[in-house]
Amino acid sequence: MAAKKTTKKASKKKTSKSKASKSTAKSARKTAKKARKRTAKKKAKSSRKRSASVREKDPRGGLTAAGRKAFARKQGAHLRPGVTKTEAEMTPQEMRRKGSWAVRFYGRAKLPPLVDAKGRPTRHALSAHAWGEPVPKTVAAARRIAAKGERLLARYRRAKAKA
Repeated sequence: MAAKKTTKKASKKKTSKSKASKSTAKSARKTAKKARKRTAKKKAKSSRKRSASVREKDPRGGLTAAGRKAFARKQGAHLRPGVTKTEAEMTPQEMRRKGSWAVRFYGRAKLPPLVDAKGRPTRHALSAHAWGEPVPKTVAAARRIAAKGERLLARYRRAKAKA
């Protein structure tokens, strides 16, 4: 009889231990799952391309001086600010730069969106401000900037032919 009592006590201890170990295992699985989620989020963040920080982007369009410097550091490219002079004040090289930019950005067959869902201009549209042009809200306005670019390039070619 005494042996039976001890086995009952031992079995009771085992059940209480197994309950405790089950709850510990359950909490360990939860924390492991949370850790996996955290590392997955970190990997997703690090693998994403990072855009320029707030101080590197000009809210009115284009990049700030800090943004151009950061781009040069990361990519090795030497970006210059947009040409904002009037046509009469531009050198032939400035005409070529601004004309090429205007045709490249707004002379495409299919333009990217110029306004977002809330009616605000996109970064693509805001780039016109950085080059001293009105921010286009319609495709027709963008095409006018492209036409001005074509005129600047033609004027550059004429100036180059004279020299």
